[in-house]
Amino acid sequence: MFTPDDILYEDNHLLIVNKHAGDLVQPSPECDDALETQIKAMIKIRDHKPSEVYLGVVHRIDRPVSGTVIFAKTSKALVRLNEMIRNGAIRKTYWAVTESAPQPEQGELCHWIVRNGKTNRSHAYDTPHADAKQARLKYRMLAASTNYTLLEVDLLTGRHHQIRAQLSKIGCPIKGDLKYGARRSNPDGGISLHSRRVEFVHPVQKTPLCVTAPVPDDNLWRFFEQSQQ
Repeated sequence: MFTPDDILYEDNHLLIVNKHAGDLVQPSPECDDALETQIKAMIKIRDHKPSEVYLGVVHRIDRPVSGTVIFAKTSKALVRLNEMIRNGAIRKTYWAVTESAPQPEQGELCHWIVRNGKTNRSHAYDTPHADAKQARLKYRMLAASTNYTLLEVDLLTGRHHQIRAQLSKIGCPIKGDLKYGARRSNPDGGISLHSRRVEFVHPVQKTPLCVTAPVPDDNLWRFFEQSQQ
């Protein structure tokens, strides 16, 4: 559940929050209690708004994933941010805790992703397939514990379940991600994939902006975060 403490950055044009694993970004037919709805309700009360609150969703991350999500508070900002997303001008960096270490320890992955709408699952292929979209990311190993590895991932494309499918394809399923080959689920039902950082030029102020999301309140996550300090 969202609280004002989850706000990482806010001005007149933007709002960036740290999403909890399990929260929907936008309402769905099955669930209206989404992050977007909760934030609008908070702003309406906090800012004493007599009318409807404007809040544009710039991008989404999967429900079991935590971390940075960008919202636009004005239509001008939304239009510009959407264009930046299309042009790849917003850098998104993820942290993933995986069950195995990749070989090599850093590199670039290129696969062809096919989404199955019935199972809500994507499959990564090494070669082009019908209806497949190319998926690319860069990764590097940051740290390791006895059983798990911390990877930093830079998304180069934005495909459905891309990080989850590509890491699983190379034998490194994300901790807790049963859908993509993890051995067991996480206690909170989420997966150990965290949208760690977003970097871009502010769409209105034209100044560089870099926002980092603290990791979830979990002993393993804290261990890995402290290892990078």
